[in-house]
Amino acid sequence: MGSGRHTGPAAYPEGMANPVIACPSCGTKNRVPVVAHGRPRCASCRADLPWLVEASDANLNAALDTGALVVLDLWAPWCGPCRLIAPVLESLSREFAGQIKVVKVNVDDSPMAARRFDASSIPLVVLLDGGTVVDTMIGAQPAPIMRSRITGALARRA
Repeated sequence: MGSGRHTGPAAYPEGMANPVIACPSCGTKNRVPVVAHGRPRCASCRADLPWLVEASDANLNAALDTGALVVLDLWAPWCGPCRLIAPVLESLSREFAGQIKVVKVNVDDSPMAARRFDASSIPLVVLLDGGTVVDTMIGAQPAPIMRSRITGALARRA
């Protein structure tokens, strides 16, 4: 993941580690929940925080159960195109803070998630609204295309 993020072992639901990020507005470090409804906000200035988390087979259902539009990234560490889109997804999580939740799942470690979303080719980015797949992007898509697809999915929610 990008700089400023830390995922370490901690006592959270189902053994999930909640990342710590610096608020883009004031710099305060905040723990962002893997599992929650609503949207994460800075404890200091109350600005919406980027919501970018890692999930696995063990906690995927809970991570997807949110009120936000979910951008599910099915990836693997050996996949070059997956590494290319990682910073794009991180940037989009900041751009759409308060509107989307980016959930990253390593398909090598989570084969049930890969089967569930038919990830025969990666990267596979799946947009989910209320648990329902609303769009799918296969392969490394440029930032403008990903932004457009996310914007379209958000517009359909309204």
